[in-house]
Amino acid sequence: MKLEHANITVASTEEAQRFLGAAFPDFRIRGQGSLGGGESAGTWVHFGDDDSYVALQQNGSHSGRSDVTYTNDGINHIGFKIDDMDALLERMEREGYKPTDASSLNGHPYRRRAYFRDKNGFEWEFVQYLSDDPAEKNRYE
Repeated sequence: MKLEHANITVASTEEAQRFLGAAFPDFRIRGQGSLGGGESAGTWVHFGDDDSYVALQQNGSHSGRSDVTYTNDGINHIGFKIDDMDALLERMEREGYKPTDASSLNGHPYRRRAYFRDKNGFEWEFVQYLSDDPAEKNRYE
């Protein structure tokens, strides 16, 4: 199984594209348009590569709620498996994004994790596995 896409509503599709473009330089707009009621109802963008993408939706009447994190129903974060954490950290810093305190860059022998918040307030996780052995990379102790 491979995740094809995730669909999230954001305050600004442009900001989400800027963030994801810093993380994944090969991502591009696959498609875009307006939501059912025309431009005033909002817009959508499919941003990714040929195999997977993030569907970004910006509603014309955005609620601006910032309280949907870990204690309320909703998406807490989306995680991406990456091959090179150091390269990701360099690209993100160049664009002004810093890993949050929840990041664990050296706390596990078989994986490195970095969390970032974009300017929409959305949290994203990036994980690099340092082993192909499932018993090692999926160790939770």
